[in-house]
Amino acid sequence: MAVYTEVGDDELARFVAGYDIGALLSAKGIAEGVENSNYLLHTEKAFFILTLYEKRVKQEELPFFIGLMEHLNRRGLNCPLPVANRAGKALGELAQRPAAIVTFLDGMGVKRPKAAHCGAVGEALARLHEAGRDFAMERRNALTVDGWRPLFDRAQDRADTVSPGLVARAEHALSSLEREWPKDLPRGVIHADLFPDNVFFIGQELSGLIDFYFACTDFLSYDLAVCLNAWCFEPDASFNLTKGQAMIAGYERVRKLEDAEIAALPLLCRGAALRFMLTRLVDWLNVPPGALVRPKDPLEYDRKLSVHSRVTSAREYGLMR
Repeated sequence: MAVYTEVGDDELARFVAGYDIGALLSAKGIAEGVENSNYLLHTEKAFFILTLYEKRVKQEELPFFIGLMEHLNRRGLNCPLPVANRAGKALGELAQRPAAIVTFLDGMGVKRPKAAHCGAVGEALARLHEAGRDFAMERRNALTVDGWRPLFDRAQDRADTVSPGLVARAEHALSSLEREWPKDLPRGVIHADLFPDNVFFIGQELSGLIDFYFACTDFLSYDLAVCLNAWCFEPDASFNLTKGQAMIAGYERVRKLEDAEIAALPLLCRGAALRFMLTRLVDWLNVPPGALVRPKDPLEYDRKLSVHSRVTSAREYGLMR
């Protein structure tokens, strides 16, 4: 989440008045994240999240995100539920951008995940995959292997100013992944961005999943690779085997990985690391002037990519079978 577009008080109040959620009492921009503009709304009835869709999100794809959250709610997954306005529509327009209001989830993200958190996330991820099996809509993943080369091209002229040798390291990893990327693994709806700030806990209990605006149709095990990257590394860039073991075991309590997925996991983890390194690098080099946003460090994922490059088996991530 982030704030790229500032909205005037009167304009915001008029927008909220189009919903049956009570008058607006306060609104606060949310600085975390890199994709859309987000505000925490406090109305007479409750708290809500307002999202203005920016950057990579295409307007014609918004029905997928809205429909997916509605579908997952019906299947019992605790995630934000889009709120329809008085005209019965979940999508509106604010500040010349598509906009939606969704329900607010109680809980908070964890700053220092423990193995128990990782196990809960693995289980929730598998439940999301199972709940999405009968979702009728599809969305191509624009940030899978064939989308990484264009990102690299946008950043390579200045990448070595961020870290000497980064261009060569990224080119080596990208070329390898383009040659070796799997073609036939189980597919379905994936979250694609299930980082610690997108998972809420109340105490030790997972209370909900948020931010579905990278969700798409892709390899289910790639989603697990994203989570292993996001949750199971320590600040010194070492992989925590206990956390990986907990996450994979949690996932397999709900959905067993197939042999082909297990064999591909090291490759998928490399791909996930490169994807986030490249998108972070592009954002790091192109922060819009005046944006209330904190770009994330691309070198964190450069270091993780180095770790993955030495992995040869899913056992090194904690798979116990």
